[in-house]
Amino acid sequence: MLGLFTKINSISTNELQEKVADSIELIDVRYPAEYRAGHIEKAKNIPFEKIATYMGDKTKTIYLVCTAGVRSKQAAKILKKKGYHVVNVSGGMRAWQGKIVREEEK
Repeated sequence: MLGLFTKINSISTNELQEKVADSIELIDVRYPAEYRAGHIEKAKNIPFEKIATYMGDKTKTIYLVCTAGVRSKQAAKILKKKGYHVVNVSGGMRAWQGKIVREEEK
């Protein structure tokens, strides 16, 4: 029950755009087809259904993004319970104004 009220830090897509210039851990929790259709260049695709298996550096902040911010917020709660420092990207890819990479382009 307490998980419903877990406070998750969040940032706007504008704030994320400033951070992607640095080396950050950015996870896109959308389905692989959504990811391939267009994602932020430094994002790794770990679908929401697999996020509980994530094993990363617990000393780094993990930024999570999805389509609109709902799945990524749920994923952030899961990772926070596992001891990760997480930040949800509010508005998700719908709000992202920066460059996107399409898998078809590669």
